[in-house]
This record gives sequence, C-alpha cells and structure tokens, in this order.
Amino acid sequence: MLLQSSRGITVEGCIRAYELVHRMKGTEGLRLWQEEQERKWRALSQMASEQLKRFDERKELKHRQEFQDLREMMEQSSREALGQQEKLKAEHRHRAEILNLKLWEAEQQRLKRVEQERLRREEGQVRLRSLYAAQEELLHLNQQLDSVGQHRDLKVDLLALRSRGNQLCGLISGIIRTTSEKGFPRAEDQAVAESALQEVRDLLRDARACEDKRGQDEEEAQVKRQEAQMRQRPEVHNECPAPSQGPGGKRSEGLQLKVQDSTMQWYQQLQEASRQCVLAFEGLASSKDSQVKKIKMDLQKAATIPVSQISTSAGSQLKEIFDKIHNLLSGKPVQSGGRSVSVTLNPQGLDFVQYKLAEKFVKQGEEEVASHHEAAFPIAAVASGIWELHPRVGDLILAHLHKNCPYSVPFYPAFREGMALEDYQRMLGYQVKDSKVEQQDNFLKRMSGMMRLYAAIIQLRWPYGTRQEVHPHGLNHGWRWLAQILNTEPLSDVTATLLFDFLEVCGNALMKQYQAQFWKMMLLIKEDYFPRIEAITSPGQMGSFIRLKQFLEKCLQHKEIPVPKGFLTSSFWRS
Repeated sequence: MLLQSSRGITVEGCIRAYELVHRMKGTEGLRLWQEEQERKWRALSQMASEQLKRFDERKELKHRQEFQDLREMMEQSSREALGQQEKLKAEHRHRAEILNLKLWEAEQQRLKRVEQERLRREEGQVRLRSLYAAQEELLHLNQQLDSVGQHRDLKVDLLALRSRGNQLCGLISGIIRTTSEKGFPRAEDQAVAESALQEVRDLLRDARACEDKRGQDEEEAQVKRQEAQMRQRPEVHNECPAPSQGPGGKRSEGLQLKVQDSTMQWYQQLQEASRQCVLAFEGLASSKDSQVKKIKMDLQKAATIPVSQISTSAGSQLKEIFDKIHNLLSGKPVQSGGRSVSVTLNPQGLDFVQYKLAEKFVKQGEEEVASHHEAAFPIAAVASGIWELHPRVGDLILAHLHKNCPYSVPFYPAFREGMALEDYQRMLGYQVKDSKVEQQDNFLKRMSGMMRLYAAIIQLRWPYGTRQEVHPHGLNHGWRWLAQILNTEPLSDVTATLLFDFLEVCGNALMKQYQAQFWKMMLLIKEDYFPRIEAITSPGQMGSFIRLKQFLEKCLQHKEIPVPKGFLTSSFWRS
C-alpha cells in the first residue's frame, strides 16, 4: 500500500467532519420542518373541525326552521280543514233536514197508500167472499134447476132456462178466474155476479112454475085419459124426438150437461186401472232400501229420458228411441246412464216403468207440445207404436190424460155441495199452489198441448209395426169425442180453444175418413154451436172463439182441412 501524506489525511478528515456537520444540520432542519408541518396540520384540522361544527349548526338551524314552517303550514291547513268541515257539517245538517222532511212526506204517502191498499184489499176480499158465496149459491140453485122436472119430459122453455143457468154459471166462473189472475174483483164484477144470481133465482122460480104448470097439465091429461078409457075410446101415443141428434141433423134447443153413462164408466175404469197400477208398485216406490232406491231411479231414467229425447230431427233416431223403450218394456236390458237396466231387476219394475212412461208421454204433451206444436207428431208416433205393442201403457196414457185434462174425455166435472173451491179447480185441470190458481193463459196452453197430443195419437200409427190389426185408439174415438163435445154445453174460453186445437191437428184425417158426414158436422158447428159459445164468451175472451171461427169458415169456404204443420211424411221416415 502506498502511504498517504499527512496533508491528504487532514483534508479527508476535514471533509468528513464537514459532511457530518452538514448531515446533522440537515437532520435538524428536517426535524424542524416536520414539526412545523405537524403543527400546521393540527391547526388546519382544528379549523376544519370548527368549520364542520358550524356547518352542522347551520344545517340543524335550517332544519328547525323548515320544520317550524311546515308545522305552521300544517296547523294553518288544519284550521282551514276544520273550517271547511264545519261548513260541510252545516250543509249536511241542512240537507239532512230537507231529506228527513222528504222522507217523512214519503213515509206519510206510503202509509197512506198502504192504508188505501189495505182498505182496497179488505173491500176486495169482501167482494171475493161475496163472489164465492154467490158462485156457491149459484151452483146450488143450478143443481136445483137441473133437478126440476128431471123425471118428466122437458119442454123447450124449461130446457132454455137450464141452458141459461149454465151460461150464468160459466159467466161467474170466468169472472172468478179473471179476478184470481188480476187480484181482487171490482164493484162491477160484484154487481154482475149479484145480477146473475138474481137472474138464476128468477130462472129457478120460473122453472118451478113451469114444472107446477106441467104437473097440473099432466094431472088434467091423466084425468082426461081416464075419462077416455072409461068411454072406451082408443088413444094414440106420439113419441117425442131425442133432445140431441147426430151430425147433420137438426139440433134441439137444449144440450146435455153431463157426460154419457158409457163414457163415464169408461173414464172410471181407466182411473181405477191407474190406481191399481200404483198399488202394484207401491213397495218399490216407498222402499227405504238404498239398493231398491237405486233400481227405482235407474228404471225411471230409462223410461223417461228416451221420451224426452223424441224430436223431429230424423226418422232413424226416432226408431232407435222406440226400440229402446220397447226393449225395456219387453224385459230386455237397456243402457241408461252408463249402466245396464232391466225391469226384471225388481218384481214390480214393469208396473213402475209402464206407469212412469205413460206419465211422461202426457207430461211431454203438457209441456213440450204446449210450447212447440210440431212436437206432437213424433211423440204421438212413438206413443201409438208402444200402445199397439203394450196395450196397458196405452190405457195408462189415457188415464193420465183424462186426469190432467178432463176435457179430453170429454168430461166437465160438476161442483158438489161441500166441496172446497181449490179441489174443484184441480178437478177442472187447474194447477193450484199456495191457494193461488194458475193464470188462464197458462192453463189453456197446457190443455191445448195435451189435446194436440191426443189428436195426433188417434191418427198416427207406428210405420214399422204390423198393419193387420186396427189402430188401438183410432179415428173413431176422435169422431166420438167431437160428437160428444158438440152434444155438451160449451165452457167459456175452454171449448173454443180445444175445438180449434183438435180440428187443426186431426181435422184433415177426419175429413178423409168420414167425408160428407164430417162436413155436416162442421156446418153444424158453424150454424148451431158457434152461437152457444159466443153467448157465454166475455169480450176479453173472444180471441180463441174468433180463431176457431176464422179457421172453420176458411175450411168450409175451400172445402178442405189443411194438413197440420209438422205432420210426419214418408221422407221423414227415410231420414
């Protein structure tokens, strides 16, 4: 190594000493600067903290001012709302007072109307009771009038008195039916009833006087005959003609008031057969056993549903329905509701099905045919075919038909002494529910439907059946019905309606069957029977009479009864 000089060593020492001093100065200055910076930062931080506090104070002050303003505004709004509410309350009280006044006036008027209605109802009930009493007395007097001279040959004047008595009975019955539909009778109705009652009293007095005179004449004639026998003089007896004659003959002044004995016996036999049938399946109908109840419901559905499905859609569909009913009655199983059903499931099953089937056929006439007249022919075709193969079903159909529509016999039930009025109205065919009788229009509509079904049955035969036997209930029964209805005193509104329905449906077939005799019958209706119907028809019931009169006059003018609408042609059976 090279040894340095002492001067170099000294200079180097000075340099190092200077660097040391300079470094110490720099370190001290940095320390002082750092302290100064820390002091400034603390000052700035304190100042920022103070400014933040001032900001928060100003913000809080602003919030308090806004809250105060909002509260003042809300209080002001509340005061305004209270004022408005008070104003509305005052208006409401005012309107309530006006409304209460109007309600009070309305209530007073209502009470007044209720009182007037009560008085009117009381007066109406008094008039109605008076009408019922008048009708009861009128029927009683009419019975006495019928009994006058019943064991003697009647003169024309006595028959005329009876005919007038029946007309007055029909008039009173019409007034009661009309008032039952519209409410209570008027004073005019009561006056008419009292006038009719007084007239019947006069008729009875005249009839008794006529009977007494006839008795005196008979006694005198008896004395003269005895004197003649004593003188041995021969006596010649002349027979008197019957009071009513057949079609085409001259009609006598009086008509029969009751159904013929043979017809009445036939009617009672049918009703008795129906009652025996009901007794035959009484165990099935009243059984509480769930299995038996299920069988009963299945049998009823199998019998009634096919009848409900009868329509004019196609002949093939009608044949399927007929076959289903025929198979059921023949004991074969049929499908109903997804289950196999047969009358052999219960010993009383056949009686039950026959009864329900007949009941359903008549019900279809009462409802379906009454609303849609064309439906009479397909229903009648099936019923006629079933009747031909199962005669008992036909008898039950007649029994149900006669019970629901006694005019199809024809049978006019008589009012018996002591009978309730509602029971008598039910016998006439009216539906009575809760002591309210159905309206006359609805009653006539139901009777018309059943009469049209009956008129269709007697002229139709099932086309697929045998033609060797005669119709089980053919046109001869229609001719019998027409002859008997013309030999019976007409009923107001009912006779004209049913005559029109019968002739419109069955007139063409009767014309082809009886020809000249039929036209004599039609001429008899026009010349002799129309005046009788018109005499007992009130002005408000002239619609059915005018319809029948126009129909018959048109037929007589053209010498032709048109084919009824909906008649089943040969093309229908091929469909």
